[in-house]
Amino acid sequence: MALIELDDIHFAYPGAAPVLRGAALRLEPGERLALTGPNGAGKSTLLRMIVGLLAPARGSVRAFGKVRRAEADFREVRRRVGLVFQDPDDQLFCPTVAEDIAFGPLNLGKSRAEALAIIDRVLGELALAHLRDRVTHHLSGGEKRLVTLATVLAMEPEVLLLDEPTNALDTENEARLAEILAALPQAILLVSHDPRFRARIAPRALTLADGRLVAETGA
Repeated sequence: MALIELDDIHFAYPGAAPVLRGAALRLEPGERLALTGPNGAGKSTLLRMIVGLLAPARGSVRAFGKVRRAEADFREVRRRVGLVFQDPDDQLFCPTVAEDIAFGPLNLGKSRAEALAIIDRVLGELALAHLRDRVTHHLSGGEKRLVTLATVLAMEPEVLLLDEPTNALDTENEARLAEILAALPQAILLVSHDPRFRARIAPRALTLADGRLVAETGA
């Protein structure tokens, strides 16, 4: 059973030309898939649609074997799918790194002790323990990007949606991120303009062109 299926997706922002005109994709368990295409093609739109932040004008979103339409349908999806936004400041809103990482688990009903254990585990796995008590808005862009990934992994998602995850990363942190992602068991849907990063993380790619997804030439 596919984890995520998008079929005949059509979408336009108010007052603008259609962005998606029949886009379709399937993401299987353990699969790594990249989405490519020019800025404004609709790649981020597709990721947001998977977790119900946007609704298609036409077509269906199926996640974990069920068609998802209403807001209530997507609550389960958001527990099982982690979206790393293109801009970390859209995702980090608590005073400290530890509080940001604990936010999701606490909302899932974890106890304070369980949340603290998750904080230490995730930061340890990502070699970010030194950032535990830092004020989030004092972090560098690269540090924010890695902490954003930590907040998502704290939820133990089955699928990761990554929207330009190498933005604001220097060469060293980009290499660290690639190493971390390559070792994860989750299925990954990756949006990235970086061909070397895509080749390492998600070598199979679909290109979004004229509102549809087509197999990337040579992929």
